[in-house]
Amino acid sequence: MPVKNAEAFLAECLDSIIGQSFKNWELIAIDDHSDDQSWAILSEYFSKDIRIKVYRNEETGIIAALRQAYQLSSGTLITRMDADDIMATEKLRILRNHLVVHGQGHVSIGGVQYFSGDMLGEGYKRYEQWLNELSATGRNFDHLYKECVIPSPCWMLWRDDLEQVGAFDSDVYPEDYDLAFRMYQSGLSVIPCRNIIHHWRDHPNRSSRTDENYSDNRFLPLKCRHFIDYDFDSSRPTVIWGAGKKGKSIAKLLNEEIEDLHWITNNENKINKQIYDISLRSSTELTQFELPQIIVAVSNPDEQYQIEANLISKGFFTMIDYFLFC
Repeated sequence: MPVKNAEAFLAECLDSIIGQSFKNWELIAIDDHSDDQSWAILSEYFSKDIRIKVYRNEETGIIAALRQAYQLSSGTLITRMDADDIMATEKLRILRNHLVVHGQGHVSIGGVQYFSGDMLGEGYKRYEQWLNELSATGRNFDHLYKECVIPSPCWMLWRDDLEQVGAFDSDVYPEDYDLAFRMYQSGLSVIPCRNIIHHWRDHPNRSSRTDENYSDNRFLPLKCRHFIDYDFDSSRPTVIWGAGKKGKSIAKLLNEEIEDLHWITNNENKINKQIYDISLRSSTELTQFELPQIIVAVSNPDEQYQIEANLISKGFFTMIDYFLFC
């Protein structure tokens, strides 16, 4: 568990860990150069419970803290916690039992719930609902390019599987999304779970709100990089569908990497325009491409639903023939 200036929430977080119904755990907490009372709180809990071990980050940042904690850990099952969140009482028991039943090669996850001292934004509510619907079916990786589909920190892996995916060796941010891609690329299967077992706290100082490493301009390069490295098939034409802000960003990134790149749009005002030396064509011309790989970059949910329904009706498969990037 990385800890950075979490004094306002840390005791409640630690109490939720101590209160777990499953008792055979160890917590490796790494203080990342906090300038509040986080270290004092960690030290107090360390003195009361031998399962809690606390260290200072030898370097700087969440990734370095995770890496150090993992190197110091001894368990055969590994999970992550954030210092401002709360574990439901049954969290570790549920995650652990699912892995014991299903064995290696699986990711154990659970449902999540946002909470806040202020009014919770609609975007967070939609993301929570969408993510929990995926987790209930275990088909999280079907929508991997849309958002981070493995709820962090609400996953557990066998240590050998975490080693296989590269653990915390990667220096890429957002680190939780990068790890989700590596889980998928290693062929791990998600174990379905409907239980709400982790509570995400939203507050103004959350890293996802304040840290540049989690800004929007980090996500598209990460998606494009993983697509090129893993799902891209050079024998097939790549077609971007959508010419809005995200579509343009994706086209700019992929145009540097993909030779046979094409671009279609439903927007009649943009058809036949040249952007990044690519001529935009009508979406009705999709049938002219033989076995295309389609990147859907349309943000409007209703339009996206219609596009996906259209592609499915034509026999296209998600994560093989088309990829939802928005």
